[in-house]
Amino acid sequence: MQIHRMFEIVYLLMHKKTVTAKELADHFEVSPRTVYRDIDTLCEAGIPVYTLKGKGGGIRLLDNFVLNKSMLSEQEQEEILSSLSGLNAVTGDMEQVLAKLSGFFNKTMPSWIEVDLSHWGEEHSDHYQLLRVAILQRLVIRFLYFNSSSEKSIRTVEPLQLWFKHRTWYIKGYCRQKQAMRLFKLTRMKHIELLDDHFDRELPSSFHEQQASQAAVVRLVLRIDASQAYRLYDEYDEHQLTRDEDGNFIVTTEYPEDEWVYGHVLSFGHYAEVLEPVHLRTLISERLQLAAKRY
Repeated sequence: MQIHRMFEIVYLLMHKKTVTAKELADHFEVSPRTVYRDIDTLCEAGIPVYTLKGKGGGIRLLDNFVLNKSMLSEQEQEEILSSLSGLNAVTGDMEQVLAKLSGFFNKTMPSWIEVDLSHWGEEHSDHYQLLRVAILQRLVIRFLYFNSSSEKSIRTVEPLQLWFKHRTWYIKGYCRQKQAMRLFKLTRMKHIELLDDHFDRELPSSFHEQQASQAAVVRLVLRIDASQAYRLYDEYDEHQLTRDEDGNFIVTTEYPEDEWVYGHVLSFGHYAEVLEPVHLRTLISERLQLAAKRY
């Protein structure tokens, strides 16, 4: 996103004599502070951008500046367009800068990626656009959340980053109820609201270490029938799978132990057997017996 903004900032400055930081902030839907950081980065890269204070002041380029595409190799030009094309497939907001750069580089990029974030048979969710606005404009969000223990609560969160991990979207943010950094699974967030409440917080570099220290991770060993190969190859890496003498799969993995793990194992029905740990084997057996009583 920063590369996208900086390229477009240069284009805007080439076509306008002077642009204020507020105008750029409104155009890109970011804070003026973010704009000034981008300007500093451009200066460090050798782009002659400077600011004028007072009436009629703003951000300008030196009059004799010409953006020279020979600064970039053919491979670098293609990498820039490919990266922006990939981001556009997810965000859908880079058509203009792609068109400008494609024309500038005199290249036509193939449509090498298409991303559809909706479920089969459902309309595309507008949550991604709402969360994008919240993150970039530093606006607080509120939503109904269902945690892994099936408890629901209203959360007020300072969203810092949208994160895609293991086929699932998450929000990294500061939860005002818990007064701590938290990770929220997007599919469990309902009735998301954008509040007129700004925050000033950055994502800590130690975020993932903090999350790992809070989770009780269990080493899980499963024996799963060979007929479930299609699903196992969808959900596990090759190094997590081995075969026993009967051709069945032995799955070795690690998860934070919670209701999701229990449901995941139970979703295999009679095709799965827990080998380790013993306490989880007992727990799954008890749940299967309770389920059988319903029938």
